[in-house]
Amino acid sequence: MASSAFHKMFDIQPSSSKVTSPEPTYQKNNTKAPQSTRDIGVLPDIEFEELGPAKTQNDPKVSNPRSPERDRQPGAQTPKTPNELEMSRPPTPSRDEAIGLMRTWNSPPMTKWRILCCCLIYFANGINDSVVGALIPYMESYYHISYSLMSLVFVGNAVGFIVAAFFTNTILGKIGRAKTLILAELIQLSAYIILVCTPPYPLVIISFFLLGYGAAMNLALNNVYCANTHPSSVILGLAHGSYGVGGIVAPIIGTAIVSQGVLWSRFYFISVGLRLFCIAFAAFAFWSYEEESEPTLLAALEVTASRQTAAEEAVSKLSDLKLALQNRVTIFGALFIFAYQGAEVSISGWFISYLIKYRNGDPAKVGYVTAGFWGGITLGRFVLTHAAPKIGEKRYVVILTLGTVVLQLLAWLTPNLIGNAVAVSLLGLLLGPVYPCAQTIFSRLMPRHIQTTAIGFIGGAGSSGGAVAPFTTGILAQAAGTWVLHPVCIGLYGAMLACWLALPKVHKRTE
Repeated sequence: MASSAFHKMFDIQPSSSKVTSPEPTYQKNNTKAPQSTRDIGVLPDIEFEELGPAKTQNDPKVSNPRSPERDRQPGAQTPKTPNELEMSRPPTPSRDEAIGLMRTWNSPPMTKWRILCCCLIYFANGINDSVVGALIPYMESYYHISYSLMSLVFVGNAVGFIVAAFFTNTILGKIGRAKTLILAELIQLSAYIILVCTPPYPLVIISFFLLGYGAAMNLALNNVYCANTHPSSVILGLAHGSYGVGGIVAPIIGTAIVSQGVLWSRFYFISVGLRLFCIAFAAFAFWSYEEESEPTLLAALEVTASRQTAAEEAVSKLSDLKLALQNRVTIFGALFIFAYQGAEVSISGWFISYLIKYRNGDPAKVGYVTAGFWGGITLGRFVLTHAAPKIGEKRYVVILTLGTVVLQLLAWLTPNLIGNAVAVSLLGLLLGPVYPCAQTIFSRLMPRHIQTTAIGFIGGAGSSGGAVAPFTTGILAQAAGTWVLHPVCIGLYGAMLACWLALPKVHKRTE
């Protein structure tokens, strides 16, 4: 590299050439001047001085070697050559250097606690989402409402998700990650306090709106954080696996409580205590996050990109959303998660009612089937996620989705309660790795500066699916029966495949 730079500083011609080379510059001391241009290659015999304004004014011999006729004028500055401009730029990090800068699960040390905090919040969200299916039969009985009115809790939850997508990035920019997480937990805590009081049914819908709003905030923040921590597929699998653990625990505890004659709303005392702990843990883990410099692989690779110009512009948050919506990945990703979460919440919310209606299941017993479904999701996220990098996330999701279609048909067509319970548990096993794998692909395909906004929008769209599909199922169940759950889910799996195949290809980095 030194030799290359040397040759660019001087135009060295062969001795046989008739073109006279510029006289070499060397320090005037006892060292003899080189006898020919060939001697210039002997670097130890020459000591070069840095050319400055004072030197050029006093030494008329010094001029631009590339343009001898343009001697330097007093007080003028010689323009930088292209080589000097390149040398003045920050060096592009190599792949090995970028990987060395990437945030990993154990570096910096605080990352381990932050991942654990994300897992705890996911665990609490899993409890919140999965217990609804076990409590629905008792809520219907308490409020004397139909399937269609009961479905409004899913609508309230989805509206909260959608509204939060427009404001999460604004709140994050103003108060920081730690305070945003704490605010999200406080919003959910207020909803649980309302539910514990067994309010009128309209307030129940409002409570689910608040739960959706708070969950959308912490979901967007935690997804982005985990997706940019190496190894992202494994960490997202752990985070969403924690969600599945909450999904296992909640139906078991909820069914055990309400089957003993305890009022359904008393279950939410557990959620109140858990959210209080989440608030304290989020403050501990993320309070100093913004003050620390934690470079990621994406940040390292973007040093020489055009993000500097984008960062210097004062772009409004509405513009951020517009940029996110202009990205193809945001649109197809939102539709994919819409269909995925629609199927997941529909099964969790209505499969118990299906077993009670068409398989003569005992409400005090079949409530545990939901735990099997979430157990499959949890096992899939903890175990099957590790195979994603080997097979390839895009191909892996296609295989898993095709498997869910087969198992949904078995849960529908097998006229046996135990067979249905096993089929839906295996269905959860295959559904489990889909979400973390999808988040990994989304984070690879979209620019980092729109990730928080885009992931928030995708989460809002997912929650919309988690409302539209269960609500539609409830309306159809009111007219035809809860068996409509199965064709609705199969249609959603088909939509997932179409959106997934429409995503751009993931190009491997070669630099």
